[in-house]
Amino acid sequence: MDHRIEKTKQSIGNAFIELRSRKSLERITVKELCELAQINKSTFYSHYVDIYDLSEQIESHIVSGIMCNLDNVTDAIQNPSEFANRLFSEYTKNPLIKIIFSDSRREQLPKKLLSSIKEHVFANYPEFANSPEKNIMLTYGVYGGYYTFYENQEYDDSTAVKIICEIAKRIVL
Repeated sequence: MDHRIEKTKQSIGNAFIELRSRKSLERITVKELCELAQINKSTFYSHYVDIYDLSEQIESHIVSGIMCNLDNVTDAIQNPSEFANRLFSEYTKNPLIKIIFSDSRREQLPKKLLSSIKEHVFANYPEFANSPEKNIMLTYGVYGGYYTFYENQEYDDSTAVKIICEIAKRIVL
């Protein structure tokens, strides 16, 4: 990719993150983003359809990063406790998650992660793709763990992760 394009996209992304840390996605305008990023609106539109497209691309980038850092995605089926531990480690070490996946975008993280996890697991275990038990187990593990983690912010992260991992162990038994 051209260095100038990369620099422009970085500037747009940084401005978006700054705005997103203060506002809901629906309240961000292309005009204010462009002013903060110090670009023209035409430059923004040459890269993105609208603010939602930008958000979607950043969300997908974050999910791809999480997936790249998860060593063995098939552990979601084989060893869900260990998988949950690694997944929540990714949640806690990436401060952008709480910014980008907030407000109306909150449900997008587990949705995108589940889709990506299923894609990886079913590529290795195609026989599981049509198994209601495996599909429901994966859905429960991703959505249940995610919402449990974020709805219990009054506890420190390590306590919440430890309990979620214990619950994941029991699911398999």
